[in-house]
Amino acid sequence: MRTFVAMLACFCIISCKEKEEKLIYPVNEVTVQVLYEDSVSIRAIALSNKDVAFAGSKGKFGLYSSTTQKTGVNTQRYDTLTPNFRAAAFTSNDFFMISIENPALLYKTGDDGNMTLVYKEEHEKVFYDAIHFWNDREGMAIGDPTDECLSILITRDGGYSWKKLDCSVLPKTMEGEAAFAASNTNIAMVGEYAWIATGGVKSRIFFTPDKGENWEVFDTPIIQGLATNGIYSIDFYDENRGVAIGGDYTDPDNNERNKIITNDGGRTWKLLAEGTGPGYKSCIQYIPGSNAQKIVAVGFTGISVSNDGGNRWKHLSDEGFYTLRFLNDSIAYAAGKGRLARLTFK
Repeated sequence: MRTFVAMLACFCIISCKEKEEKLIYPVNEVTVQVLYEDSVSIRAIALSNKDVAFAGSKGKFGLYSSTTQKTGVNTQRYDTLTPNFRAAAFTSNDFFMISIENPALLYKTGDDGNMTLVYKEEHEKVFYDAIHFWNDREGMAIGDPTDECLSILITRDGGYSWKKLDCSVLPKTMEGEAAFAASNTNIAMVGEYAWIATGGVKSRIFFTPDKGENWEVFDTPIIQGLATNGIYSIDFYDENRGVAIGGDYTDPDNNERNKIITNDGGRTWKLLAEGTGPGYKSCIQYIPGSNAQKIVAVGFTGISVSNDGGNRWKHLSDEGFYTLRFLNDSIAYAAGKGRLARLTFK
């Protein structure tokens, strides 16, 4: 019996070790398969099972079907306007997209299959950057300040109606602080939590632990002080571990003070890989199932990966993209200037 127990214990140790080694097996290469090409600029994509939808410039939005391997594209217009979209999201039932400029136009899949306008906001400063959902009924869209706080829209009924939070219930923004509509990833959500990343003269993290009911704000050490500085993208692996990236798109090779990490839910942040790894990137995402060790960052300068939680980085490709989303631990969809693609990581 003792021999059997010892053998069983040894087997468990070896199995756990093999599982752990498999978990941290490094990503060393990426292949790019272009799925759709056009003159559209795409900064927002959203996954629905194995399909991916996008919303982009010139009013164009579409869906790539993994079943038919074809992309259907349409154009959304509002009166004589052709809105530009940089934010999109899926629930189990509907697709959403919100435009960036005045007037802000938020569309939802209608009962007839067409897009239906569910929110409109007119203001000279209106500019919405991202949209995400906690679940099928509760979601949030965020934008630049039109007053003394971020513009935050909340829905509690599946996106049929939206309410803008009053500045009295939100932390005030600093003069020159806003958000970047670079990749629809300056919001991250885990459970009931949500984090919003800002940039510009001040680059901070706005945090809600209860789906937008209460708010806190935390400082970061990332580069800030100019309109083009700050956090462009944020992702959380769980309620505690998160990573953010940005920099200055006008100085894309600068890799100092552009990557930060947290292990306490965003309350404190520290600089990551100072002077090494990628410079400016517009999107960062954890690879699923990697225990927060594998991280991919993309931008117009190419694709980079870290296999050790962001401490060391490898440049995988010069292929430029604005945004990406992981389907599983090896496949992601990415989009950028004029194209939508599938990335396979090995």
